[in-house]
Amino acid sequence: MSTNNNKPVAGWIGGFMQSNADFAYPNPNLSALPMLDNMANIDKLQRQQPVEWPEFSWESAPGEADPKRCYQMFAPYISRLGYTDKGRVFSIICPQQGMYSEHFGVLNVEVTVTGQRGWVDEPSKTMAADMSVIGKVWFSPSALQKQHVADLMAYFIANKLHFPFDKANAIRVNTSLPGNPQQPIFPLRSGESSDFPIPEFARHTAEAWDVSHLGVQIGAIEPTGNSVVDEFNQLVMDIFNLGSGNMLKQGNVLTWNVWFTPPTTVNQEEWRTHAQRWRDSIDADHGSPDGPSSPARYFDGTPFKPLENLLEQESQKIEDFLRKHVR
Repeated sequence: MSTNNNKPVAGWIGGFMQSNADFAYPNPNLSALPMLDNMANIDKLQRQQPVEWPEFSWESAPGEADPKRCYQMFAPYISRLGYTDKGRVFSIICPQQGMYSEHFGVLNVEVTVTGQRGWVDEPSKTMAADMSVIGKVWFSPSALQKQHVADLMAYFIANKLHFPFDKANAIRVNTSLPGNPQQPIFPLRSGESSDFPIPEFARHTAEAWDVSHLGVQIGAIEPTGNSVVDEFNQLVMDIFNLGSGNMLKQGNVLTWNVWFTPPTTVNQEEWRTHAQRWRDSIDADHGSPDGPSSPARYFDGTPFKPLENLLEQESQKIEDFLRKHVR
């Protein structure tokens, strides 16, 4: 990693990683720590490592002979790792992203952390954490101006059905440890992922303070108990996956290498409001408040392109649903 301009802010004490021998590498075991609510201990945060380069990767054609792996850097500072001056992790901010559909407008996507535990050791530039997350997908306010969305929302409201018009009513997508759908907890560990080749454009060794990685397997949509709503939620996810290259397709594994900038102090109030600021920015269709993400690319740098008949497939799926339930 670079040593230029990579000095952490003063105030580090350390010692938490050394408090339990099981925490150490090569195989950190964090089971002695409880999984904590991600927003319950913001008042304990003193230091953070911002993620300037959140590099995501997934297979756009999972199960095929050539799975067409994609690489995309999400917007800068979309994620952060928050901890005490002794190194105990108490909060992890995970990504939000917008995806545009010609028929549905902007869909908001958020990885919501439901639990976390872990440690940071600044002198050795190492960390280890465990996390559990759930994916949430909902329509942005601008999407509600789309005729298809307006018609569907009116139908759902008239029939007192649940509609994902905001985060509180979002479609919820379960996740798990890759290869183990019954285990919702998965590790965030130091270093880059070794599960697949990483192109140079997705590496930041010259600029970053450090890098860690995690992988999560996409699970099923949480059922709502209403067959019409469940069918609609699946329709939304199908359209999202058509446009994103199966990023959230059930069974696919979403991996990200998070490249950190040097440790700095935490503004606790700003941390509390960070997620809302991001969501407001996406809802206004401005994208990231800290800059845009990069386009998805294949290993050789060529851009990912959705299916040539994407619009036709979107339109057909929506028309089939409308014909079956609304018209």
